[in-house]
Amino acid sequence: MTIEQIVLVCAAVWLGAATQRLTGLGFALVATPFLVLVTGPAEGVSLGNALSAVLCLTVVVTTWRSIQWRRVLTMFIPALADIRLGALVVSSVSTTTLLLGVGSISVAAVVAVILSRRRALLPGLPGALIAGALSGFMNTTAGLGGPMVAVHSASERWSPKEFVGTAQVFLLGVNSLSLAGKGLPATVPPMLCVASLAAVALGAGTGHFLSPFIPQKAGNTVVLGLALTGSCTAVLRGLLSA
Repeated sequence: MTIEQIVLVCAAVWLGAATQRLTGLGFALVATPFLVLVTGPAEGVSLGNALSAVLCLTVVVTTWRSIQWRRVLTMFIPALADIRLGALVVSSVSTTTLLLGVGSISVAAVVAVILSRRRALLPGLPGALIAGALSGFMNTTAGLGGPMVAVHSASERWSPKEFVGTAQVFLLGVNSLSLAGKGLPATVPPMLCVASLAAVALGAGTGHFLSPFIPQKAGNTVVLGLALTGSCTAVLRGLLSA
């Protein structure tokens, strides 16, 4: 692995961590496509799960007062079943299929978040159950548990503070269980792991510092644009390797 690749990954991890601290969403959307490109789909998603769990735990410490605990439990129960299904998919398909799948799911997740700003796609208790189930599967296969939570929260008109805190607790749980089902990344270079953890800490600190100054709409626009770019790149790599 080259220095340029490590710098690319760390930049994506830093930006994703900062954005998630600001808006409650963004780490997986920004960082996971680049982790997949550099380390491969299976290892990239597992590393993204691990880094996301660390980030969520960090953010929960400062946002726990705004957490919707009942909604977390409602979404988490259906997520449990689909996490196992996602682990089976990851272990049984080829690298090319995973690249295409991860990239396509990422693109679909970004589009779903954009559409949820205009209409209620997953409202009420049924919406929470569907969001939880989809999040569990998507988090294990593509490292993208957050977008469906964002779609549900937009349908329920949660405040930004409620979404940030609630999403972190839910994502901490599904990332931890995803790693339990798949295992930690085994072939990622130790240097990349250490550098990525440092980037997570720096990104969380950056987001906490900037949170009073950055409009939420502007932050969301940037993260969605970067996420779409990384996702399309993953799809393209999968097509080229077919």
